[in-house]
Amino acid sequence: MTEFAGWDMPLDYGSVVAEHRSVRESCGVFDLSHLGQVEIVGPQAAGTVQRALTNDAEALPVGRAQYTLCLQPDAGIVDDLIVYRRADDDYLAVPNAANTDAVLDVLTAASQGHAQLRSRAWTCLAVQGPRSVQVLAAAGVDVQGLSFLDHVELGDGGGTLARTGYTGERGYELFVPPDQAEGYWDALLDAGAGPVGLGARDTLRLEVGYPLHGNDITRATTPVEARLGWAVAAGTGFVGEEAYLRAKKAGRPRRLRGLRALDRGIPRAGCDVRHDGRVVGEMTSGTFSPMLRIGIGLGYVDVGLELGDRVVIDVRGKEISAEIIRPPFVEADPKA
Repeated sequence: MTEFAGWDMPLDYGSVVAEHRSVRESCGVFDLSHLGQVEIVGPQAAGTVQRALTNDAEALPVGRAQYTLCLQPDAGIVDDLIVYRRADDDYLAVPNAANTDAVLDVLTAASQGHAQLRSRAWTCLAVQGPRSVQVLAAAGVDVQGLSFLDHVELGDGGGTLARTGYTGERGYELFVPPDQAEGYWDALLDAGAGPVGLGARDTLRLEVGYPLHGNDITRATTPVEARLGWAVAAGTGFVGEEAYLRAKKAGRPRRLRGLRALDRGIPRAGCDVRHDGRVVGEMTSGTFSPMLRIGIGLGYVDVGLELGDRVVIDVRGKEISAEIIRPPFVEADPKA
């Protein structure tokens, strides 16, 4: 167990590598109840989300979800999150645990008192992996007809089922009242899912190149350098839009890239990246890939470096050769 954003969380259930492989090859289940959950309801719900977050919330159909960002006025990233549209005037925002209060503050200011904002503490169980459909069916949960980023209400206040996740694999997330959580958890384990902790959650997301707030994206980085402009809908009036457009026009001296080790060694956050003897960047995340059996990571490097360029990562005085790539590092497709 480990402390995480004020929660006591399972780091692993015995083996990070075994749990990682179970998600890539079969099915794993995560307890993600630490994630924030904010309901935005009322006639001004769509406008509130539109002003607070970067993606086009008003164009989001009912029953669909989208990846989006919450920015500061200077375009620094407060958080990255998923937003679900449950009805015309009903949204559910799911921010990272440590950033829930900050996102709620931005939403509150954007609501201008015209939308109702409610935090809730439901359980979130993420069922991820190529056998997730079969496991959920055996546990009594019908997922037929759900495409990537679709979601449905379970009825009678029973929660929300979404085809979303943070592993790069086909997967689903169940948001259920706490008194139903243990029953779902036991049913999923009985159906063949293996329990997975925070350790494998991090290695899984890194293998597909998903950024982690607090490491790869922060209040000091913008969507421009983080290569997240695809989650920004310019012209929607979101907080930080003017600063974002200025940054986009000016360009940035660095950008977030994937780095794949060519030598033995594991890159870690904070390691310098060098090219031709000079420092050209810094690692923001790094790990050992259980599937590739090599070191991988994300880092910000000079914009002049291209895909395929060779660099050196300084890991506590040991130099590791690496190649700049565009993630994912492994073949994975959550839309499959």
